[in-house]
Amino acid sequence: MFLEKINCPNDLKSLNTKELQELAKEMRAALLHRLSKKGGHFGPNFGMVEVTIALHYVFESPKDKFVFDVSHQSYPHKMLTGRKDAYLYEEHFNDISGYTNPQESEHDFFNVGHTSTSISLASGLVKARDLKGEHENIIAIIGDGSLSGGEALEGLDFASELNSNFIIVVNDNDMSIAENHGGLYKNLRNLRESNGTCECNLFRAMGLDYAYQKDGNDIEKLIETFEKVKNIDHPIVVHINTQKGKGYKIAEENKENWHYCAPFEVETGKPIKAISGENYSTLTCNYLLEKMKQDPKVVAIIAGTPKTIGFTEEKRKLAGKQFVDVGIAEEHAVAMASGIAKNGGKPIFATSSSFLQRTYDQLSQDLCINNNPATILVNGASVYGMNDVTHLGIFDIPFISNIPNMVYLAPTSKQEYFAMLDWSIEQNEHPVAIRIPGNGVISDKRKVDTSYDKINQYKIQETGSQVAILAVGDFYQLGENIVKTLKEKLGVVPTLINPRYISGLDKKLLEELKANHELVITLEDGMLEGGFGEKIASYYGTSNIKVKNYGIAKSFPDRYVADELLRQNGISVEQIIEDIEKFLK
Repeated sequence: MFLEKINCPNDLKSLNTKELQELAKEMRAALLHRLSKKGGHFGPNFGMVEVTIALHYVFESPKDKFVFDVSHQSYPHKMLTGRKDAYLYEEHFNDISGYTNPQESEHDFFNVGHTSTSISLASGLVKARDLKGEHENIIAIIGDGSLSGGEALEGLDFASELNSNFIIVVNDNDMSIAENHGGLYKNLRNLRESNGTCECNLFRAMGLDYAYQKDGNDIEKLIETFEKVKNIDHPIVVHINTQKGKGYKIAEENKENWHYCAPFEVETGKPIKAISGENYSTLTCNYLLEKMKQDPKVVAIIAGTPKTIGFTEEKRKLAGKQFVDVGIAEEHAVAMASGIAKNGGKPIFATSSSFLQRTYDQLSQDLCINNNPATILVNGASVYGMNDVTHLGIFDIPFISNIPNMVYLAPTSKQEYFAMLDWSIEQNEHPVAIRIPGNGVISDKRKVDTSYDKINQYKIQETGSQVAILAVGDFYQLGENIVKTLKEKLGVVPTLINPRYISGLDKKLLEELKANHELVITLEDGMLEGGFGEKIASYYGTSNIKVKNYGIAKSFPDRYVADELLRQNGISVEQIIEDIEKFLK
């Protein structure tokens, strides 16, 4: 077995072509072993095995520096840089993250999990190298899907200015997560079909040299291609055509479904743990499809991740022109939504909390300054969402709720979510963002409002005294459990409040609480600093009311277990009851 003997990239140098091909098979087997048991990014990594072998065969990592875009395709790189055990042996699965990570290896230069960043990051390495008078190769690896992101195009536009060694490998498998969208992909297709010779060439238009390799899964041809550009004295794009999911037939034939996978049965491809019950992706998609039937002005917008709100290929066809995928371009999506709203349309843009961070300026400038009534659905905005350090969804409350004119809503149940969504689509006064609940689909018997026109009016769910609990969104059920325990253990009947609006204060209600409350508790599923609770604490700053805020301390938690992270931050029924008991005594 060759893979077991690879401890660093130099170990590749002694292998001949046939042995390298056998190594590729072993690497795919190792990928299949890990991914079938643990899950992860499947298609991108299966397609990049030969490319990664050839890169490490030709170049001298870590002296020569590789920067992987998104890191969705970095698993083979990890295998060849001393981390193979994390793919071969189950007991080592947790030794590594799913993304490049400098703490893991000297062969990784950035902790990267967001798209379209590699060219810009690598250009910084190039500039620093040149300033120091050094001469190593700098290689950025980026997928065709990532090219739709603004930062990728900014990086390409600037790259020719560097006038020194800079190699940009464009891995073109004719796919993003789903199909690609946008004019540049017509040019990529023309380049593929002309074997890189067509007159119109995006990369040459950017002032870059260009080379094409149609056989992106042929190790021998890839080595030959990379040898030609090694130590080049100017920036060049090496455009290669690979097959996403190569080596696993089910993934080759179902590229969209196999971009990422949960643990599965190798023989059938079926998930080991089938998802049962309701989920907000499917529910939201079905709701929006019905709205589209009723009103041709309703349009759903996504940025490269259609299944964020359940739009499978079949449902995208049902939506027709009322569904728009802008590619990896959240900035464009928000500005476009603002324009649609301005001209009488009813746009709903949905993306993950982590990805929405890319478009702060458009939320502020293009949408909220203009006060246009677009709807933003924020997915994964929860401690229960994605838990990798590059994909955290817990920063949204501070950065969205503090933008003037934005109405940010936090539903506490399925019924409240859809009531808020329906209101937002039909109203024409405010830009509205809504947190898609992250703690499961919860239905209860509480009556929810159908109108949210009375901005910043909180809802008292249970009236009491001494202690008031403001439980935001996903943490409302935690608030209910605290109320129940306070009654049973201490005989205290607190006031339970559903704030609903996390972008403003219900000053009238907060003032009324002063009459018969000593302590106000805030519970929010997100970052504490700059969040909802601190607004409440600030309001009561000159009064006798004491305020205790519960949320996540400012940090970058990585691959955490949600319940453990909550307990570390004092967020459990037992810990909060203990705090309240100490105060009341």
